[in-house]
Amino acid sequence: MALHPEIATFLASLPAPPEGPLDPAAMRAGDEAHLTPLGERLPLHTVRDMTAHTASGEVPVRIYTPAEAGPYGVLVYFHGGAFFLGSLETHDHIARSLARETGLRVVSVGYRLAPEAAFPAGLDDCYAVVRWVAEEANGLAWDGTTLAVAGDSSGGNFAAAVAARAHDDGFHRITHQVLYYPSLDLDFDTGRYASLRENAVGYGLETAGLKPFNAFYTDSGADPADPLVSPVKRADLTGLPPALIVTAEHDPLRDEGELYGHRLAEAGVEATVSRYAGAGHGFVQHFSRIPEYHRVFEETRDFLGRR
Repeated sequence: MALHPEIATFLASLPAPPEGPLDPAAMRAGDEAHLTPLGERLPLHTVRDMTAHTASGEVPVRIYTPAEAGPYGVLVYFHGGAFFLGSLETHDHIARSLARETGLRVVSVGYRLAPEAAFPAGLDDCYAVVRWVAEEANGLAWDGTTLAVAGDSSGGNFAAAVAARAHDDGFHRITHQVLYYPSLDLDFDTGRYASLRENAVGYGLETAGLKPFNAFYTDSGADPADPLVSPVKRADLTGLPPALIVTAEHDPLRDEGELYGHRLAEAGVEATVSRYAGAGHGFVQHFSRIPEYHRVFEETRDFLGRR
């Protein structure tokens, strides 16, 4: 189907991007300038910032508690932003919706960003926080059952990489992985996936922009041939946690996410691939207020409730 009319109207209203090289500081400031005022955000029982003291160092986290009664299952969330954008603030609304809909305590991770922090700093932070949740179970009132990882776009990349790294380390506490339109293949050869050609122009994220946006990460030492950088390149997917992979019809990254889901299923991993019609990349972050896209949180709840 065509791009959702509300999304199409919004994209048509955007100014042309500035010419010249990308400026991470300016782009981050632009994102932070459009935050929802605190008083207008989805209310929860508690939302608190703290520091996780981990093997990777001190990592800022924000903890969302949906209800007073505990203990809780936990979902560790990694925000998107092409590895150099995004923050606890820019993706606060996603974490709030996940906590409200799933009933889980959500731990959102303020990992280090490229290019200031070279690979694998951000990935190390994300993995270390997952391990910290398990180690600090009493302090977080984790009930010892559900421990899910989730992320959107580059955060979905981190969620998949964390799940794989945990498996290889013999850390088998992760119960689910939830990947929203994940960036799983940082080799941007347009011949690799039909969606890179079909959705190249006019849907927000454009194929020509993938390489320069991700260059801050790859130039910091993240090799696209490394399965921890491009999780779709992992040869053996057996034994990984069950996965929900949400894709968008008009997203250049659609096919790599769906391929990963199919490969997981072929490896015997429970994998659900759910394509959202009329949507483009970033719809969970930018357009989940639209009822047919808000149901992504309900779908996540149902998936996490299966075990």
